Amino acid sequence: MTTTHTLETPEADIVYDVHGPAPAESPRPPLLMIGQPMTAEGFGSLASHFADRTVVTYDPRGLGRSVRKDGREDHVPAVQAEDVHAVIRALGAGAVELFGSSGGAVTALALVTAHPGDVRTLVAHEPPLIGSLPDAAAAGRAGQAIRDAYQAKGFGAGMAEFMVMTSWQGEFTDAYFALPPADPAQFGLPVEDDGRRDDPLLTDRTLGVTTYRLDAEALAAAPTRIVVAVGEESREVFTGRAGVGTAELLGQEATEFPSHHGGFLGGEFGYAGQPEAFAKKLREVLEG
Repeated sequence: MTTTHTLETPEADIVYDVHGPAPAESPRPPLLMIGQPMTAEGFGSLASHFADRTVVTYDPRGLGRSVRKDGREDHVPAVQAEDVHAVIRALGAGAVELFGSSGGAVTALALVTAHPGDVRTLVAHEPPLIGSLPDAAAAGRAGQAIRDAYQAKGFGAGMAEFMVMTSWQGEFTDAYFALPPADPAQFGLPVEDDGRRDDPLLTDRTLGVTTYRLDAEALAAAPTRIVVAVGEESREVFTGRAGVGTAELLGQEATEFPSHHGGFLGGEFGYAGQPEAFAKKLREVLEG
């Protein structure tokens, strides 16, 4: 059973879904699954493997069903953390368990920093924090090339550059920057420019996420158990390396999960991972 709720605030209407038993009837605390820029629909396969407990998914403000009313377009982890905090309060079940992936992992880290009593255990899956990398400046340059391609030629060109960047193994060296411009057709992407320039992944709206500065001291002082996760297939690419770097900043080793950056996905976006194996590993980690 799934129920959908809207949390109305002056700045945005935050839409979230409660799957499975009500929090009061769940054998464990609610399990929140959050992404960024991915919305709730991306967690369908993963949530189906936790039907025995309350699972909560949501659309970040300005994405999917969560409509902004503040006139802004940026995505700031500290702001999104306050939205998640409000959802947790609305659940009325006390501290939760939280699985955050990609930008959702960054939001989750910001949440624990601001509201350490909200989360019992956080599994932060491949937070794309450029500052955690030894080649941070080069990674920033690679990211700027994606935004430049998008602004110059549209979605296909920008997404092709994004796919090249996120599949590059190891540090961004001179060999990476010597590559020719990515060809959208080689990735099955549209070559024509549709004229839009509002993609949250390919614009500077993402900079608040990727340039977020981790407060390692505050996270260490929090009662939350934090586990940084990386995919066994993505450990050497940007998101996996950023996960490893984040774990090191927190004084731990990254915990390996099955598959890749989207390892929990089923057929939601044509980028399937191993959702059953991923869910099994997540359950093991959450249960300690």
